[in-house]
Amino acid sequence: MNYIMASKILKIGNYEAKNHFELSLMQAFEELEPKLRPPFSLAIPSPQEYLQLNRAILCGVLTDSQMAKTYTKYLHAIVTDGYAFFVSLTVKIVNDLYVKLVDSVKGQLIWVAKEMVDVLAVGFDGLLVSLLRQIIGGDFSDGNLWLCFELISIFLSNLNYLIEEEPLVLTSALYVFIRLLADHCRLLNNVKLESLKLLEIEFCVKMLREQFHLCMKIGRDLIRLLQDLVHVPAFRAIWKDLVLNPGEFRTPGFSDISQLYCCRTSSCYFLLRITPEMETQLRFLLMHVKFGSQKRHQTWFVKKFLFKPERETVIVDIVRFICCAHHPSNETIQSDIIPRWAVVGWLLKTCRKNYVQANVKLALFYDWLFFDERIDNIMNIEPGMLLIVCSITKYIDMTNSLLEFLLLLVENYDLDRPHVISRGILSAFNVLVQKGVIHSLDVLTSCDALSPCLKQRLGRLWSSSKPGLTSKLQPANVPHYSVPPLTLQNLSCVETTKPSPEQSPACEEKVRLNTKPIDTSITASDDLVTCPSISTSDTQVDAIESLLKNLTDAMKKSNKMGLQILEATLLSFLNLDNKVPALVSIPPEVLCSRIADQFEAIGCKLFAPLDNGPNAPCSGYEISSATALVSRTFIFSQHDKMQRMLLFWSRNGLPVGAHLLSYASQLAYEAYVAGYSGNAMAHNNLSKLGESDMPLLTFHLDGYFSLTNDRILRACKDIVPISELDKKSVIKLVENSFAAYKCFLEFCRNVLQKEEDTSLSKLLLLDIVLCLQWERAKAKFLFCSIFQHFADLCVGDKKIIRLLIGLLDHADLVEVQFVIGLKKISLFGENCETIFLLIKNSLSWDPLEQHRFWGLMRSELAVSKVPVEKIILQFFYCDDVNANNSAIAAGGLLTLCSCCAPTSELVGTIMLLPENVFQDFAATALATWVVSNPTMLFDSLAKFSEELNKKNGDAFDSAGITINRSAVLWLLNYFTAQGMDASDILRNLSSNIPASSCDFIGSAPAMTDCFDKLMVS
Repeated sequence: MNYIMASKILKIGNYEAKNHFELSLMQAFEELEPKLRPPFSLAIPSPQEYLQLNRAILCGVLTDSQMAKTYTKYLHAIVTDGYAFFVSLTVKIVNDLYVKLVDSVKGQLIWVAKEMVDVLAVGFDGLLVSLLRQIIGGDFSDGNLWLCFELISIFLSNLNYLIEEEPLVLTSALYVFIRLLADHCRLLNNVKLESLKLLEIEFCVKMLREQFHLCMKIGRDLIRLLQDLVHVPAFRAIWKDLVLNPGEFRTPGFSDISQLYCCRTSSCYFLLRITPEMETQLRFLLMHVKFGSQKRHQTWFVKKFLFKPERETVIVDIVRFICCAHHPSNETIQSDIIPRWAVVGWLLKTCRKNYVQANVKLALFYDWLFFDERIDNIMNIEPGMLLIVCSITKYIDMTNSLLEFLLLLVENYDLDRPHVISRGILSAFNVLVQKGVIHSLDVLTSCDALSPCLKQRLGRLWSSSKPGLTSKLQPANVPHYSVPPLTLQNLSCVETTKPSPEQSPACEEKVRLNTKPIDTSITASDDLVTCPSISTSDTQVDAIESLLKNLTDAMKKSNKMGLQILEATLLSFLNLDNKVPALVSIPPEVLCSRIADQFEAIGCKLFAPLDNGPNAPCSGYEISSATALVSRTFIFSQHDKMQRMLLFWSRNGLPVGAHLLSYASQLAYEAYVAGYSGNAMAHNNLSKLGESDMPLLTFHLDGYFSLTNDRILRACKDIVPISELDKKSVIKLVENSFAAYKCFLEFCRNVLQKEEDTSLSKLLLLDIVLCLQWERAKAKFLFCSIFQHFADLCVGDKKIIRLLIGLLDHADLVEVQFVIGLKKISLFGENCETIFLLIKNSLSWDPLEQHRFWGLMRSELAVSKVPVEKIILQFFYCDDVNANNSAIAAGGLLTLCSCCAPTSELVGTIMLLPENVFQDFAATALATWVVSNPTMLFDSLAKFSEELNKKNGDAFDSAGITINRSAVLWLLNYFTAQGMDASDILRNLSSNIPASSCDFIGSAPAMTDCFDKLMVS
């Protein structure tokens, strides 16, 4: 009972058990609450204390709105992980406890979400998605509508910000609010909904009109959702443009609505309309409840989630979730657990409204309409087929109803593209039979209970396929050929011609990028990839088809043989005559899917996520892997077709860019270790290094020799060892690997050139982060490589620099300082404005990050041509500078001054610094120079005095600027200590100095003879 009274977060019933997570937050807050009030402690918390402070702060923010800002300020002061732990705690509350939260805590959750968006907290996009999932479909209660209103307001007010930082979260929001609008627009004359609907329409229309390239990432279900809003005028206009004027969306490559048809929607979108609580119950039903014992579970589910008539619409989302987001294991399928088709049938029976039932059927069959076995998953269409077949004996009306609906879709879904729909459904039927979901279509054609009319219509549909359903249905643009496979000897190399514009497949944009190799003497460009050409286009396509058929069997027998066939396939494809008709040619995206399917059949995955680790099959730059081979082929050719293949894999969620960057970085590392790129320590031991010490470099050079027709030379006994290769050649190969990666980035950016979030720097940063998850041990070398090869993208980039500072340890940072000091790389560049903005941004970083930042800054500015005096002047005149948050920066600048010579410009700046903060800065700088370089210091002071003596008093009075008092007092004390008359000496510093000796800094002429006036006073 004490717990119930004490709980300020959850609504706890009299007999409910304690929630341990809430209890941990409250205990942390009770223990640490005194520390959360000003004045804040300056001590750096230990890792365990840091976690407890995060828990305490979150509890305080959620339960005390008046102190929330104070607690959050303390969080900003101590944060060391980019708010990742704090956000993870918040997400856990949303996912696990939202339903039980008291209303005031829900309001504070929204406040926390806004704060995390403002500071770009790590994982803030996941927090927004978690909140989106708590919006219940078909629920018009005040609490649910309030949550809709708050979230749509967040997305609208931060739209441009999110486009720049986390554009994909906007696609999640778009999916949710388009879906919600379908429910909200059906309820008329509801005052509470009107303002909300206006905001939802504004957001969705703005996204569709201005960011359609992002909207396309949703895939084909975007079309399904938009259909429910055709009656809304704003969406009717969008629908007309989609069908009749696709150019209105100004998206490169988008020319027809059918291009969205063939883009499968990711399963993550279907989870958005299922609350976490509902997902848990559905998965329990589908994974643990036995068939025949499900009735009480279904009854409970209906009472819990479908108790109101308006809630029926959520059944559509549940069916999409079951078909596309919940794929049971083979063990579950073969057990007595209730199958998915039975749950879908029960949900259909639950529908009371005809339009809801029609939408549920569409959700069930939607993937059938555009099914392509190379892209789509058979598990998405399996429930529909089994529900049709398994209903025959007891529920023939269900079978007739489903088939009737399916045939109506074929005939009426898209009257302008009926062939697309019929081809998709025929392909679905064919795959279901081939994969054994049903033994034969005879189960329908021989069924006496089935409507004769339906049998006739099914017969006409199946007969429309020329090969018939007894053989595999071929996609319209990739014909089937039966010719003997070409031998590997005939395809050891390929003639590649310059690509010409081609017809892009429906799901890809058509964008070409002209790329030139950096050095044709070393890059395996098109003219180096030569082979006897194949006579006809049919034969060329046949050769590729034959190679693809043999790929899986070859991989099973021998990895080496499989990779040879893969290489031959790629090179044959690059050689494919560009004059081949579109209906005969193989689009790059189709080839990608078929190659990936072949490898997945044997348990390998091309471009596997890097967080799987280097030991994962076929991942990373693992030697003798398909990923490494594809990467190498692209690096040598940089062909338009290869770029389109890589882009396709990337768009399907694979970290292609990170793999290419990892490949180039590892190649550079091995070349460095071997002494090819200036490693003096390795130079003397170069002859002792073998191929085992540089496996990727060996692999890469083998590919180069192969493509330059040097196989015979490499096979000779008197082969030149790698250690004796020309250094320039190896360096060029390394440079070209980085150039190829950048070429891929440019291609991605140009394909989506209307997107603000696709800057090269942002794409590079995303790949760096992925690489570092996998190659943390080589982080220092990776950063040095990117700043060397991508200076135009990295130098002065605050996110990349902060990532470097946060990930490298002290030893690595010192080595980076050595590299900077030797002028091999530059982190900050020579633009004063950029450097000052970096310094200004660093003021909000944690103390350790600031100290590391200034270690690097001092190393670079001490050897660069940047006028340090300008940086110092900007810093001290900046409004954001204060004693609390700028102390580390001031210390860094002071140390930097000691590294620099006391030139007249620098000394003049020091003498004119304001005294509003860090009053002794100028005096300390002079005290440092009087020890290190007294002669130059006093010469500079004399020049400074002369400049002031040239000015008149009136100018000084109008300027309103005085000389730094602490600097003058130090000079007086110094001269007095030396036994000199300080006043006379200071007044005569400028004697005997030529009038044209120097031009003082830009602000000095406006400061006239302030020095003399100060002395007089």
